[in-house]
Amino acid sequence: MTALLELEDVHSAYGSARVLHGVSIRVDKGDRVALIGRNGVGKTTVVNTCIGAARLTRGQIRYMGRTQSPIRAYGAARSGISIVPQGRRIVPGLTVRENLLLGAATGRRGPWSVDAVFGMYPILRERADGLGTAMSGGQQQMLAIGRALMSNPDLLILDEPSEGLAPVVVDELGLSLRRLADQGTAILLIEQNFGLIRAVGDRHYVMSKGAVVEEGHLASLTNEELKKHVSV
Repeated sequence: MTALLELEDVHSAYGSARVLHGVSIRVDKGDRVALIGRNGVGKTTVVNTCIGAARLTRGQIRYMGRTQSPIRAYGAARSGISIVPQGRRIVPGLTVRENLLLGAATGRRGPWSVDAVFGMYPILRERADGLGTAMSGGQQQMLAIGRALMSNPDLLILDEPSEGLAPVVVDELGLSLRRLADQGTAILLIEQNFGLIRAVGDRHYVMSKGAVVEEGHLASLTNEELKKHVSV
């Protein structure tokens, strides 16, 4: 099976500071993969290396089986990979609807439209004509996910989506992401909240000091083992 996203022996750096040291990760069609580890181990740098924000110094990144240089987020979205960045990055001055329409700019065809996103997150319909930045953190996270879905991705990458959210909102987020996975969208979840990891993930990679130190199925991990990997 051709991987949607594959990193093979990837090393990368910010300037002269080396961060990733031989990272190999694979996400296949329909996969639910959690990339876990404590703060500062290089999880976000994996995404940044894929989109060129960190410098690839060695190794290969393949999208849909094609080896290529890192591409910017817009180019990745056109290829079928959408990223929900850490911090959500809702565009100020635009309404909820306008923020969603930004995600459709790739022109990719598929099931996701403004109405489909509203069906998944009804609160966004209620707030459609209000500013995206005027909503709560949980609602903004829904908007960020909805905007990413508007490009009709094969793979959705989420970087710390539970950050700053109340537990009940995290639970709702987990349910919606699981529904996406059940509908066939592959997910790469970068996360520390082990409740969300359990709700969404199937396979996992554990990172420490810029390298992958463990991989396998989440079902094989006890809660204590999982907590050890993600607790600060």
